[in-house]
Amino acid sequence: MSQQISESELVLMKIIWKNGGSALYAQILEELQRESNPWNKNTVLTLLSRLIDKKYLKIRKIGRRNDYIALVTEQEYQTLQTNSFLNRVYSGNVRTLVSTLLRQDVLSAAEMQEVENYWTSLNQSLETGDPAGSDSTD
Repeated sequence: MSQQISESELVLMKIIWKNGGSALYAQILEELQRESNPWNKNTVLTLLSRLIDKKYLKIRKIGRRNDYIALVTEQEYQTLQTNSFLNRVYSGNVRTLVSTLLRQDVLSAAEMQEVENYWTSLNQSLETGDPAGSDSTD
């Protein structure tokens, strides 16, 4: 699963994740139509096939219908992509990444405060042995 996926493949993965991690082919087409996406059926099938080959999806037959099931959650994908980006662009140096975000005003003061609050909460959870607080971002 270390293979990168294209922007087009990511569109399909987002539809599947939004649908709880699995979606019938017909549901995927409906969502693409709702998004005014012009892809034809063959394009969608090719992209889905590539995602299966890359081990991001598996297929389950339900009669004559295909149910596409995500083998990776959206959070797992985000973590994978974040680590890849961090290593590729910043040689794994988180401090440099955060410094860039602050210098370029990508991260507002309010967002920085939110990050600080998150880290404080996470540290308190780790100190008390309560892992439940470690995943709350809202």
